[in-house]
Amino acid sequence: MNRRPLLWFAVCFVAGCASGAKLSGAGAALAAGGVAVAALALVLSGRLTRKLAAVCAVGFVLAAGERMWADARNVTGLLDVLRAAEAQGSDAAIAVEASGTIVSVVEIDGDRAIFELAVDAASVAGFGSPRQLGGERMLVQLRLEEQPQQEVAAAWRRGDVVDVKGQLAQPAGPANRGGFDYRRYLSSQNIHWLLQATGTGAIDIAPGPPWTAAALLGRVDTVRAWLGARLTGMYPGVQAGYMQGLVLGITDNLDPSLMQQFARLGLTHILAISGLHVAVFLYALGLILRLCRMTRERLLLTLVFAVPFYVLLSGASPSVVRAGVMGMLGLLAARMHKLKDGLHILAAAAVIMLAINPFYLENVSFQLSFIVTLGLILGVPPVRRAMPDWKRGKALLDLTAVSVVAQAVSFPVSIYYFNQFHLLSLPANLLLVPFISFIIMPLGGAALFIHMAWPSGGKLLAWASVYANDWTFWLVDWLAKADLFRTIWATPPLWWIAAWYGALALLFRALPVRQPSVAPELGPESEHGDSAAGHENGELETQPLHELPSIHRTGGIIAAHKSSRGFKGLPSTTSAMALLYPSSLFSSFLLLLALLFFAYYPDLYDRDGRVHVLDIGQGDSIYIRTPEGKHLLIDGGGTVSFRKEGEEWRARKDPFEVGKKVIAPLLMKRGVHQLDLLIVSHLDSDHIKGLKAVMDSIPVKGLLWNGSMKHSPDAEELLAFAVQHEIPMYRAEAGQEWEMGKQTKLTVLWPSAVVHTEKSSIPSIQIKEVEEQNEASVVLYLTMKNYTFLMTGDIGFETEERLMADMDENPDFYAACCTKIDVLKVAHHGSRYSTAANWLERWQPLSAAISAGATNSYGHPHGDVLGRLKAAGAEVRRTDQDGEIEYRAASERLLVRTMDKGN
Repeated sequence: MNRRPLLWFAVCFVAGCASGAKLSGAGAALAAGGVAVAALALVLSGRLTRKLAAVCAVGFVLAAGERMWADARNVTGLLDVLRAAEAQGSDAAIAVEASGTIVSVVEIDGDRAIFELAVDAASVAGFGSPRQLGGERMLVQLRLEEQPQQEVAAAWRRGDVVDVKGQLAQPAGPANRGGFDYRRYLSSQNIHWLLQATGTGAIDIAPGPPWTAAALLGRVDTVRAWLGARLTGMYPGVQAGYMQGLVLGITDNLDPSLMQQFARLGLTHILAISGLHVAVFLYALGLILRLCRMTRERLLLTLVFAVPFYVLLSGASPSVVRAGVMGMLGLLAARMHKLKDGLHILAAAAVIMLAINPFYLENVSFQLSFIVTLGLILGVPPVRRAMPDWKRGKALLDLTAVSVVAQAVSFPVSIYYFNQFHLLSLPANLLLVPFISFIIMPLGGAALFIHMAWPSGGKLLAWASVYANDWTFWLVDWLAKADLFRTIWATPPLWWIAAWYGALALLFRALPVRQPSVAPELGPESEHGDSAAGHENGELETQPLHELPSIHRTGGIIAAHKSSRGFKGLPSTTSAMALLYPSSLFSSFLLLLALLFFAYYPDLYDRDGRVHVLDIGQGDSIYIRTPEGKHLLIDGGGTVSFRKEGEEWRARKDPFEVGKKVIAPLLMKRGVHQLDLLIVSHLDSDHIKGLKAVMDSIPVKGLLWNGSMKHSPDAEELLAFAVQHEIPMYRAEAGQEWEMGKQTKLTVLWPSAVVHTEKSSIPSIQIKEVEEQNEASVVLYLTMKNYTFLMTGDIGFETEERLMADMDENPDFYAACCTKIDVLKVAHHGSRYSTAANWLERWQPLSAAISAGATNSYGHPHGDVLGRLKAAGAEVRRTDQDGEIEYRAASERLLVRTMDKGN
């Protein structure tokens, strides 16, 4: 430990930053005390010097204090306005006029323009004189009224000074358990308000001072956009956005479906500018500078100054900033002839970045970038030494070792945030990463560079990569569609992630080392006392750029690993380590397998049933998990579009779609590997539009629907998708019973049974066209652990009366299944034309759940319905106020919890 002081200081610094973020002042002090006790124990054991222990403790305290200081300052200057807004509710309109400077790229997507505004002063209606906010950031969301306004907004630049008139609104918090917390995400960027305006007329704009940081970055944005436009002119269609992302890090024009396919295969890191891109950039620039006969010292110094330019040009995401900082540190160390340890450089980069911005720690890109780089430095050497020493296949073995380690190290973070892992990810990375990184990306960069001086030559070079891109897209599409190999994982707890990395470290340590069958022949390194041990410790050896045998992904540093070049003819044999410690290797494998099993089946022994009324805005979606572990989904929400002909320009590149953005991610976070039954209450868009994305993400074993057809694009697309993917479809008829386990039963109460009059012995499903679908909704009676739920879709008074009449006419059947209920899912989002008083008297629900959008224009739920429910003695919960409503059927009682959006 004493050999790596900077590394252990960085570990304590990161731990301090994490403690300051997650704990209160007393909790952070307690954690600091724990660190001090651990450091004292290491000092007494002789594994840590007193000086290093003191430095590490100071690092922990400094980092925790900086993060707590940053959190204390990360508040809005409009606290009184914030409290008033919370008191009035989320739909309260707060008029404001703000003046400040644009400090981000202006993003235009359809009928919306978005940018960050550093607000100097703001006048809030009803709150006195203007406030001086000192540059507090707000996110401006401008709704464009006409297509020409797109061109107006496109002319705005970072650094421009603006006055904006609009409405203040709080960012939305999570509406469902485990859902995306937009408010927290923006808070980590010091943004606490949305400033919503309509039309470019709401903004007065003028050029700002020319030499501010924002204005200088605005010029970089202009250059970046100009280069992106050049790539657009050289590549056709989807390839233009793809090459912009690959070469320049511009992801705005990436095709969403292509991005989704890359994400499924774990290939999005190719499109995230990181260490590999920085390394290729430095290598190419270094070769050009050597052709100019520049000395080594000047070359390295020139590369140091070139790195920040590339970081800014490629978007300055946390991954590229990390790679850039590591690259600059490595180049400076190489110039001073002190480049020895990649771990020290990585540690220094982490400390520098967190010292500048402690909120980086919560960024997914930051986490993945550092974890994968650390894993490669520590994991590749032992894995590679355990592999055969094939001279002809060395490059393939090196690539395999890097890919395997990267997959193993990134796996916990990937399933924590994205909840899926494709079993073909490893072969996809082995095939495509080197092909894209060392062929496509350099070709694109070279084509862009040449095009600036020789347009025809640039297009000719780009043409060579067009066919390679077509092949890449075909392969990615083919692999991504192999659903058999796609796995879904629930979000694991943090202790599981720590245990995974601990087990992985044990595995790396226990891996056997290939041993020579003959006495080793000393090479140059051995003669000087060096060995492969330095490789294990992450040591790096610098060489002239033109003599490098290969480029390794080490955070943008061009370096060659020390290797056992002096050992010749080393066949793979059983190592002494494996003979001495065979149980260590087996134990680490066994521990990893046990962790995988727990992560894949986290609720294996959970015997409680759950009904989740999800908050998906104005629509319905209900997720049910039975005590036996079956998964059901009733409806999938959806936003109804009222766009008129001629308004196609309003369409966004990746519009919000509730199935893709909310329901499917929630189900995956909860470990839903498949839906045993998908129930479509009826075919209105606010109940089915999100289901296609759900069915595309999660396998469905069966579909139950009302047996009708509706002429609408959403309904036709849904039914066609089910037929195309051979999903069994069942028509719901009154009297059907579905046994979903020993303690769970579904009974269909509506629609009424169809009388089959065919003479054929083989019955057929009669599909009728029903344009008005509400009264044809499937009504279900769910019994789970002796608790009862009534799901009513969008039925109204008419169907309620007909169903009660059927119950009176067939008392024997309905008495056996349908008595008083514990929970009523109120019909039609609380419409005044449903949930009659006699309906409530018949069922006598103890609790009622209403699914309605917070700002819906229908007035749901209606006051009359709320009054009738109150009179019936039902305890009402509603998604527009409470968020997700969860009913847990435990053995003792029925438990209820909500998100409580009001707090």
